[in-house]
Amino acid sequence: MPLYAGNDTAIADKGKKKLKEPEEFRVILLNDHYTTMEFVVEILISVFHKSEDEAYRIMMDVHKKHKGMVGVYPWDIARTKADQVHAAAQLNGFPLRCIVEPA
Repeated sequence: MPLYAGNDTAIADKGKKKLKEPEEFRVILLNDHYTTMEFVVEILISVFHKSEDEAYRIMMDVHKKHKGMVGVYPWDIARTKADQVHAAAQLNGFPLRCIVEPA
């Protein structure tokens, strides 16, 4: 059955285009000597939707290894989450920082 009744013009099939997966980026929290462990856990739960156990584990990586990988996201999501971390830290008077790097 034709797609358009009364139209005899055939539409050329141009083939299927392959969609490229978006490039992914790691969000990494950096250690500092002023941000409290409790605030880092709170950020991990509220911004990154981590469970309390996972947030505690990541916070300990940040504390002991001076950085901790939080997750891997497409660029715009990774950048938005980093901006949310920086805004919340500034609002609460902490120098907490995170970076976004290619995965």
